[in-house]
Amino acid sequence: MKLTIECQSRPDGSKTKALRRSGILPAVLYGHKGTESIALVLSAKEAERLMRQASVNNTLIDITIPDVPWSGKALLREVQTHPWRGTPYHVSFYAVAGHGDLEVDVPLHFVGIATGVKLGGGSLETSMGSLAVRCDPTLIPEAIEVDVSNLEVGSAIHVSELVMPEGVVAVSDSERVVASVVAGREE
Repeated sequence: MKLTIECQSRPDGSKTKALRRSGILPAVLYGHKGTESIALVLSAKEAERLMRQASVNNTLIDITIPDVPWSGKALLREVQTHPWRGTPYHVSFYAVAGHGDLEVDVPLHFVGIATGVKLGGGSLETSMGSLAVRCDPTLIPEAIEVDVSNLEVGSAIHVSELVMPEGVVAVSDSERVVASVVAGREE
């Protein structure tokens, strides 16, 4: 999925509350020149659209900033939301060009019905919802599928047994349990 947004540089001396009241969110882009960052603004509607389509630390976004000589790919790094309204409050982007491999969290998607659940009366327990991986920014997978259909009661799948996409390496401990089937309780 390719996402593109346009931001503006934040006016000097602008107040964040005044920006938010006018339908504009403060944002920041960092990592494009080492430790230097750019204060940005983007429309609240654009930010809400972005939140529906992107996930934090997993989605690359093409960012253009017309009044600053920078455009490129960035990772959605952080989204701060209003405490009770749940609306975006502040957005942080991390420029990825020229930084090499990144470490990101990728959600795990469990597929199939375990044999131990179907025939053995056991229950499937998942101990991880996401997996830390290292890869090139252009190779970040949307999810990693974990096939649990061959699991019997008492067996488990470890990180080392996961089928990783090409160019993606798991950072987590290889012996960590991802999913297991445990015996059901007797009544």
